[in-house]
Amino acid sequence: MCGIVGYLGSRPAGPILLEGLHRLEYRGYDSAGIAVVHRGRLKVTKAAVRVDELRELVGKGTESPVGIAHTRWATHGEPTDANAHPHVDASGRIAVVHNGIIENAETLRTKLKASGVAFVSDTDTEALAHLIAAEREVADTLEDAVRAALRGVEGAYGIVVLDLREPDELVVARNGSPIVLGIGDGEMFVASDVAALVRHTQRVVYLDDGELATITKGDFRTSTLQARRTAKTPTTVDVAEDDYQLGEFADFMRKEMHEQPEAVRRALMGRLDERFATAHLGGIELDPHALRSIRRVKFLGCGSAYYAGQLGANLVEEWARLPADAEPASEFRYRNPVVDPDTLYVAVSQSGETIDTLAAVQELKRKGGRVIGMVNVVGSAIARECDSGVFLHAGPEVSVASTKAVTNMSVCFAMLALLLGRVRDLSVAHGRRLVTAMAELPAQVEAILADEEQIILAAERFSSAEHMFFIGRVRGWPVAREGAQKLKEISYVHAEAYQAAELKHGPLALIDEHMPSVVLVPDDELLAKNIGTIEQIKARGGPVIAVTNAELPDGLADVVLTVPRSEPELDPLLFAIPLQLFAYHLAVRLGRDIDKPRNLAKSVTVE
Repeated sequence: MCGIVGYLGSRPAGPILLEGLHRLEYRGYDSAGIAVVHRGRLKVTKAAVRVDELRELVGKGTESPVGIAHTRWATHGEPTDANAHPHVDASGRIAVVHNGIIENAETLRTKLKASGVAFVSDTDTEALAHLIAAEREVADTLEDAVRAALRGVEGAYGIVVLDLREPDELVVARNGSPIVLGIGDGEMFVASDVAALVRHTQRVVYLDDGELATITKGDFRTSTLQARRTAKTPTTVDVAEDDYQLGEFADFMRKEMHEQPEAVRRALMGRLDERFATAHLGGIELDPHALRSIRRVKFLGCGSAYYAGQLGANLVEEWARLPADAEPASEFRYRNPVVDPDTLYVAVSQSGETIDTLAAVQELKRKGGRVIGMVNVVGSAIARECDSGVFLHAGPEVSVASTKAVTNMSVCFAMLALLLGRVRDLSVAHGRRLVTAMAELPAQVEAILADEEQIILAAERFSSAEHMFFIGRVRGWPVAREGAQKLKEISYVHAEAYQAAELKHGPLALIDEHMPSVVLVPDDELLAKNIGTIEQIKARGGPVIAVTNAELPDGLADVVLTVPRSEPELDPLLFAIPLQLFAYHLAVRLGRDIDKPRNLAKSVTVE
């Protein structure tokens, strides 16, 4: 979950590395550091600070044309100056930056201590620096030393290694944590995310698990841990520097929420078939016969992707009449699941690098499961691991709290459900109703975003609340869970989501005048039931914020947030937008760091 940047070329490395770290700070921001070759020695500057503060600490002496840098999300050891990366060996010749977790770190540290190595940090990464330094004393090249050291390492890593004695090259390796090479004109870049590269180049090479790369300023070569050469062809990424600029917005979350209408348009573009009232998802590569052979659908994701998967499962059951459910990928990978060959498994991840979801995909493939990926990042690990899949086309997402990517997940799940339904018993008339409704979604999202004032007032009114309930029924239940998560992760206000009918089975005991409830009230066949739920809350003195597209009785709710009408099955996609805005404005009111909430990072590449 950490940000890694490396540079080797003819320009001063320092400014390039610091600018790259700034773009990757959403991947970790509890400490940062940089190492360059300066006057025949490694100059390492690192501290438990944000990148802007690191820039002030670095000062002069970064004119070297080679260097590595890191911004951290702590796993082993608290955020301190000593635990910040890069880590160096005792001689000060080898510097390492690392993303991931070394699972046998304690065993390695014990062995190294027994051989006389003195550790100065609590991290697993420092062990790598000492291991590589020891191997470098007997190996012919730095690449050989890194390869030998990694053969004794268990766990996930994306690393870049700089050797003072070989300043004309960097060695890079990947296993479970993303690493991408950027190919410039007489210069090379390394990063854990293309965001750090697009200002300088759009030609990239993605490393696979178990692969190493040695780069010079004009070339690169790749190989396996077994020293077998591999062939990599550079690709061009379809992102630009402007995609990572704030423009007129104060933060990326607000920018990305307001990009949702266009993001949804991209997700739908060319995929809705009005003639046959269905959807085309070309990346799935399943013909109608294969689609009809599917007997169950299971969505696998983590956090917001899991909640979106619950929404998708509901749609598959409604439209395709197939059993469907969603499960946290983090649980699936450990419970020795029964893998059914007639089940379609859908792996969902914004980054395409979520380690729990990637591991679930790999387990499914080992057991012969049929798995497709739905990710936002082309070239990501899950995209490459899956047999086929669908790209979300949400565009780069920087804020830790996902908005446009989660919305596009739901849209793509709706198209998948429509596709599965139309090869079964979903009629043409029913399909046309849904195709028409989906085509209207971008404009409806736009309308919600244009009417923020009512949401701002609601956030201000309830910004002093210490706890909140989010209540949904059937279709609204996944949306309530996502709404509670958004509020928790960016405002730090405790929030819990409950199914409406479950309130009376325990949670009502917590309702009083200090416990606001956000209740989702779509104008569907359960409208009367949801009104009854609000009445139960109000009877116990609980304030209610109703999110609805229905005409509610006067005075029923303390605050009413209205959304446009869609088809009932698609209401959840629209109801999620006001909950994003509510969490955002409440967090702003509380003075939170919107894009970098405490203890969290964007791309979860560690367990």
